[in-house]
Amino acid sequence: MTGETIGMTKKLAGFCSTTPASSIPEEMHDHAKTAFMDWLAVTYGGKDDPLVEKLMHWAGQEGGSPQATIIGFGEKKSLGQAALINGAASHALDYDDTLVSFLGHPSVTLFPALLALAEKENKNGRELLDAYIMGIQVGGTIGACAGLDHYLAGWHGTSTLGHMASAAGCARLLGLDPQQTAWALGIGATQASGLKRNFGTMCKPFHAGRASQSGLMAAMLARDGFTGADDVLEGPQGFFEALRGKVNDEILSMLGLGWDVVNLSQKYHASCHATHSPLEAARQVVQENSLSLDHIESIRVYSSEVTMQAAANANPKTGTEAKFSVAYCVANALTREVTGMAAFTDDMVNDPQVKSLMQKIELIKDESMTALESRVVIRAKGRDYEGFSDILQQIPSLDAKQERVRAKFLDLAGAVIGRKKAEDLAGRIDHLESADMADFAASL
Repeated sequence: MTGETIGMTKKLAGFCSTTPASSIPEEMHDHAKTAFMDWLAVTYGGKDDPLVEKLMHWAGQEGGSPQATIIGFGEKKSLGQAALINGAASHALDYDDTLVSFLGHPSVTLFPALLALAEKENKNGRELLDAYIMGIQVGGTIGACAGLDHYLAGWHGTSTLGHMASAAGCARLLGLDPQQTAWALGIGATQASGLKRNFGTMCKPFHAGRASQSGLMAAMLARDGFTGADDVLEGPQGFFEALRGKVNDEILSMLGLGWDVVNLSQKYHASCHATHSPLEAARQVVQENSLSLDHIESIRVYSSEVTMQAAANANPKTGTEAKFSVAYCVANALTREVTGMAAFTDDMVNDPQVKSLMQKIELIKDESMTALESRVVIRAKGRDYEGFSDILQQIPSLDAKQERVRAKFLDLAGAVIGRKKAEDLAGRIDHLESADMADFAASL
């Protein structure tokens, strides 16, 4: 009808389904391949986590057709099971990427479903990368409109937004039309959940896998004519009204003018991203001023409400809990400078030397701080030394990302499949556009 106002849900659905692949700049595929390598690295790294074993056991009990590869296990499960298990494995270490607008971790909600679907539907690598770029754009746009009110209300954005990002990405991969894509968003949104109260437990990685699985299901149902509200975001009692947020026309007007994939921040410490700015700022202060740990009297960490909610555990007892402890992550980095997987074992967390330094660390809420930025004041020998870091604004160039992610991939994947196979696999990812994804998945 002439003059009809198109709502946000339909706008996103139309953008996702009708944007020509040719309009996506080639550099975006390079960013997406880097994200894929990083995701695969952390999936290999997390495959032996106890929560993955439990999900594999559950899948075995449930049964189903072997349709999609479980990474690192040499076997297949059903589509949904593969998305769930690979998604949970990839978030098990909390070592995966973050996107500010997404309010969390996008790749662990998108790639598990897209890889499973591409394997079953015989898609190629370029189709998978295009679908990922679209999915992350839809998720990031919704997240930017949801804003911090959504996150601070207790919702885990990785899960809530991930349901719709996965639905959008899978809809794109399946070639759904605008109406079907809107339905997919509606089906994804009605399943959206994930409570931050579960941080530090097996449920946090489960959130990522469940979002990926639910989005895949949403797109497949929509392809079959299963309906959902096509104003699920903006409509009365829809996503924004129920879970916080509101339509932002300025954000919507930017669709197609830029791509969120370039803003991805990969992790180089195996802990909650809210611990990274304090860690980096503290390490910078100590290194630049040649401070001895023996001379440190106190460490004051000034951070935002986001960090206070996500990573304020002052006395973690396990490796999993320590991933959400600014005090541990700072003390560990200053004491050992080992911030990868090896730092998050129960023995490392309970090291008396680290525990002693943790007692000197105080996390303080600072209303002037936003997102994940942090200011650190270290008092040593009667004098204060100050540093600042905002990890989400210090994103390396693509070249630097590629180099660092490749090293991370060879470290994590190499420990599982061997260095030579990891190097060969990294080479295949460099040319993922031309890959047959069924063959590629089988090699995992």
